[in-house]
Amino acid sequence: MLQEIEKSLSVLKKGGIILYPTDTIWGIGCDATNQRAVNKIYKLKRRIEGKSLLVLVDGVDMINSYVEDVNPLVIELLSNYDRPLTAIYPKSKNLAKGVAAQDKTIGIRVVRDEFCQALIQKFGKAIVSTSANLSGEPSPVLYSQISDEIKNGVDYIVNLYHRRVRSMKPSRIIRVKEHGDFEIVRP
Repeated sequence: MLQEIEKSLSVLKKGGIILYPTDTIWGIGCDATNQRAVNKIYKLKRRIEGKSLLVLVDGVDMINSYVEDVNPLVIELLSNYDRPLTAIYPKSKNLAKGVAAQDKTIGIRVVRDEFCQALIQKFGKAIVSTSANLSGEPSPVLYSQISDEIKNGVDYIVNLYHRRVRSMKPSRIIRVKEHGDFEIVRP
C-alpha cells in the first residue's frame, strides 16, 4: 500500500489525475485546489461545467481549510458516524473553480478507508472524488466495470483492490444550513 500511496502522491503533486478505490466506489481524483487537474477531470468525464465535485478529507480538522464557519455539531456528527457521510456546506473556500457549486456549496466526506486516509494525510490537501465513469453512465463498484476510456484517460491507476467489490451504497448526505442546523438529503 505504501508504494501505491507514493506513486499517487507523485501524480497528484504534478497536477495529474488518478483512478482509485474510495470508501464507497471507484473514483477519479486530483488535487482539489489545482485548476488544471480539475479541468482534466471535467474533460475526461465529459461532465457539464457548473456541476460540482465531491472532495475527500482525512479528518474533520481539514474541513476548516475549505469551508467558512464550520458548525461544531456537524463536526461531532462526522467524527462519530459509522458509515460514509457527505456533508454539503455553504461558503466554500480555497478550492479550484468547478469543484464547488456556483452557489459556493461544497460536498465534503471524511474518509475512513485506510488507503484514502493515508494518501490525503500525506498529501496534506483535499482530493476530488468523482465516480469513475463517463457522465450519465452507472457508477462502477468493480474495477472491471470501469471503461477503457476512463482507464486510459487518467495519469495513474492505483493497483489496489482490483478484485474487491466496493460498497454499493452511496454515502449518506446532509446539507448544512447557514445558521448551523442540517437536513438529511439522502438517508
